[in-house]
Amino acid sequence: MQRLRAGMSAAEGAVHGVLLAFPIALFTLTLFTDIAYLRTAQIQWTNFSAWLIVGALVGGGAVLVWSLIRLLFAWRTPARRIRMIYAAVVAVMWVLGLINAFKHSQDAWSSVGAFGVTLSLLCALLALAAGVIAFSGWLNREVAP
Repeated sequence: MQRLRAGMSAAEGAVHGVLLAFPIALFTLTLFTDIAYLRTAQIQWTNFSAWLIVGALVGGGAVLVWSLIRLLFAWRTPARRIRMIYAAVVAVMWVLGLINAFKHSQDAWSSVGAFGVTLSLLCALLALAAGVIAFSGWLNREVAP
């Protein structure tokens, strides 16, 4: 039987890693700036959070498009299932990040409360989960039909 390579080339993996680094780092930093705002009540922390979320959404949008294209190419392979899970994790991360951006666009204290911190926590956890899926080797292993 011929083995199909369901993974990415080294260049594709490098570009994907750079793109995925943005939501991982920026959503995690958003959580920290939200906590800093809750502890200090300095309005600039909410501005930092809003900026970080926008950067994470831009990077996350590129990762989402990337994952959907890779899912399309792997649709008839056994790697389809893990690619579907990965695309779903990235999509949920991006949608929650967008809701978080809308939440952080409100006035100071109402933007970060418990709901804003919870959204930031969920976005950070989903970004980290996407990183684990992408770099654990599940997306890059060879599969036999």
